[in-house]
Amino acid sequence: MAFTGKATYDAGTALPEIAEDVSDLVAIASPHDTPLLDALGEAKRPGRSTIHEWLEDTLLPNFGTVDEDTGGATISVADSTPFRVGDQLRLNDTASMFLVTAIDSSTDELTVDRGFAGTPSVTASEEDVLHIVGNAALEGDDADAARFTTRSRKSNVMQIFASTIEISGSELAVNHLGVRDELDYQKAQRLRELMRDLENSVINGHGTDAVGNDTVRRSFKGLRQSITSNVFTPGVNSFPADTTLTEEQLNLALRGIWEQSAGNVDLIVVGGTEKRAINGFMTANRNFAAGAETFKDRVATYESDFGVCRVV
Repeated sequence: MAFTGKATYDAGTALPEIAEDVSDLVAIASPHDTPLLDALGEAKRPGRSTIHEWLEDTLLPNFGTVDEDTGGATISVADSTPFRVGDQLRLNDTASMFLVTAIDSSTDELTVDRGFAGTPSVTASEEDVLHIVGNAALEGDDADAARFTTRSRKSNVMQIFASTIEISGSELAVNHLGVRDELDYQKAQRLRELMRDLENSVINGHGTDAVGNDTVRRSFKGLRQSITSNVFTPGVNSFPADTTLTEEQLNLALRGIWEQSAGNVDLIVVGGTEKRAINGFMTANRNFAAGAETFKDRVATYESDFGVCRVV
């Protein structure tokens, strides 16, 4: 027979004595955090102006690229500036060596001794790399002309991130479930949103050098806009044409940085797709013991021949 007694589905006006069951904790549903800002840590000093400037310097290059080589006494290069008379050059990753005996800076031509010191004598191809092993100076010879790099001044503007909080006095006075102080709670929420926007802007932000005013908004340049050189492109300079990130491509990039004397990389910043690709590097070597109940599919640190890198 049908139930005719007092039931909870009659709550509301029929059963006003039933209290609502509301948790005393507020759950924060946020798909974003700030792994890059966390990895970079606190700044060594705060910015105190609308423009932040710094100096950058580089080492003299220790390689060049071949423009044309017909197998004669000379080799045309894209730029003869890095080379000096007496340089020992190694072709790509081979054992073939050249000794530079003269340089024509007007035509970017190197006069070379092929097969130097008994190494194989070969003809280079366009875009081949000539690595400068070192310079062999003559005893008692006059000093070469001084060479140096010029430091460059870089800058970025200080972007304003703003958020507004407005709470009435009555809202502050009433009791809230799970919130002790509504003003502090709203501050914390808006700060989390600002940090999320800052993280995104540091990576993807685009800006100009305008210092801004009451009609022009000031925005800084993010990493993507700032990186204009040493960009590794699939299908170019020995990189496989496949656009899917592989361990081979990652190691080629790390090796290229090391060979250009740019130091060792200690931080790799990637998006979700690339992070999953790096996690996949360990798939072939993943082993599990009988009865194992833990499945790990995450690479937090990648150790290569050219540095130990945190993966963020």
